[in-house]
Amino acid sequence: MDTPAPGEQPGGQPLEERGDNRSQRPSSESFKAFMSSQWGAEPAELPERDAVADHAARRRKALSLKFPGERLVIPAGPLKVRSNDTDYRFRAHSAFAHLTGLGLDHEPDAVLVFEPTDEGEGDDGGNHHATLYFRPLAGRDSEEFYSNARYGSFWIGERAGLDEISASHGISTADASGLEVAVTKDAGAVEIGGTRIRLVREVDLNCDALVDTSRINTGVALEASDALDAELAAACSELRLRKDEWEAGEMRKAVDATLKGFDRAMGELARAVAHQRGERVLEGAFFANAREEGNDLGYDTISASGNNATTLHWIRNNGRVNEGELLLMDAGVEVDSLYTADVTRTVPVSGSFSPVQRKVYEAVLEAADAAFEAAKKPGAKFADLHATAVEVLAKNLDAWGVLPVSLEEALSPEGQQHRRWMPHGTSHHLGLDVHDCAQAKRELYLDAELEEGMCFTIEPGLYFKKDDLSVPEEYRGIGVRIEDDILMTAEGPVSLSAALPRTADDVESWIQSKLGEAGQRG
Repeated sequence: MDTPAPGEQPGGQPLEERGDNRSQRPSSESFKAFMSSQWGAEPAELPERDAVADHAARRRKALSLKFPGERLVIPAGPLKVRSNDTDYRFRAHSAFAHLTGLGLDHEPDAVLVFEPTDEGEGDDGGNHHATLYFRPLAGRDSEEFYSNARYGSFWIGERAGLDEISASHGISTADASGLEVAVTKDAGAVEIGGTRIRLVREVDLNCDALVDTSRINTGVALEASDALDAELAAACSELRLRKDEWEAGEMRKAVDATLKGFDRAMGELARAVAHQRGERVLEGAFFANAREEGNDLGYDTISASGNNATTLHWIRNNGRVNEGELLLMDAGVEVDSLYTADVTRTVPVSGSFSPVQRKVYEAVLEAADAAFEAAKKPGAKFADLHATAVEVLAKNLDAWGVLPVSLEEALSPEGQQHRRWMPHGTSHHLGLDVHDCAQAKRELYLDAELEEGMCFTIEPGLYFKKDDLSVPEEYRGIGVRIEDDILMTAEGPVSLSAALPRTADDVESWIQSKLGEAGQRG
């Protein structure tokens, strides 16, 4: 990797202070003049309006109507240091992405500010005028253009400027140098005529400090403000509970790319068996697909063979993949718009389930199918999906003689013994975050009726750890989860991931065909 030239570092620390032993960039005036000259003309035409722009404008208006007279501050977040002077790839905060329509690497350090107007006099008839503040890249006549390894386009490539973002995404833009005034002007207690600020916190520490300092200086109580900020965060989550038409299309793209990734990974199953870190062979195959077909992974892939599949968040993926075991893969592709899928399949490494593996698998499949059917019922609530799935699982555990109490007692609020082997929820909302809308109020999430536009998972499982002496030995070391992504439509629930094999017979046929293809390749 190229060594960056002196430039700006996180927290404002110049790289010169610790990088002069690496960099030998000339500093003469003649060199500066040469580096800034003889560059081709930059494109003069502005980009066309992006398809997401109108949808993002409607989302901003919906949020605006909830908080008349208040200034709203939604940061994208800064770049995050991975190691010394190298950063992780930038990924904007989901609330910011949802309200602007910006994905990919737009725009580190950007902040969206909703400035209150007279009611109904704001953007699109809302109560605010929204402005996106960000730092445009330095022009080629600037030394920063070639000397700043974090923000100079010579190093990181071109990014859209103020006019380009305004044209493509239909939002007012301004240089980040004006952010402090925009956030703090006229701020203060509402009781004395000041403007109340609400902030999406813990996204950008500089924004937190700016708003908190303003509150302290104007006598606004910080503890009370924390509650107001939490209400804004909840509103941003709740705004994503129902996907619009554009978002539904992005979810379909994410799922389609994810299914390709699963098929690609299973094509490497034979090589995984032969490798000492076979789980990572499969993880790597899926990741390659995610980068080719989308922006990145939606979350760290779980590639778990044998007993590792009983660890719910197994992301080390450093184990062997052994014949005779089950392999559980939980993975999702995040597309360029930052929407992600979340799919799980459990497959027999050798191509065929053993009798006990098939018994556990089909119990989980029965629970998943029952939850899907529950979603079809008029007036069904989100929480009903979990209740339906675990009832099916508990009945199977009872039939196998695993439950230590009666089925009735296990299903009672005071019992729940079945949760030893199914400890997680059956469903969660899905979208910009893999666990989307997580800050929404309970009555709008768990206790809400399923509505058109909601996108969620159905993912029951059973996990019998190898050292679990409460179950017969034949079950130990078996972990099974089946997860599909569901979109509620006007006609009812639709499984976006239904094309990926699910029944035990179809899964066996799929894996056998992949093992056969690998054998033909030699």
